Amino acid sequence: MSKIIGIVLIAVGGYLVYVGWQRKESLAGGAAELTSKVANKVDGGARVPEHMMYLVGGGVLALVGAGLALKRSSS
Repeated sequence: MSKIIGIVLIAVGGYLVYVGWQRKESLAGGAAELTSKVANKVDGGARVPEHMMYLVGGGVLALVGAGLALKRSSS
């Protein structure tokens, strides 16, 4: 069962990475990156564009899924 869950997590993580990459390369992603940089310079905050959350979240899900899929069964 954990192998199936691992494969599903890899697929969902891959999809999130794909969506994040598409958003990063789009005009909206470029504008979000620029406005985050400007706002961070103005008030010293730590804003992160939405596409970075997709990229990081997808990468983490894919790694967890790979760990589950490759884990040996205990029996």
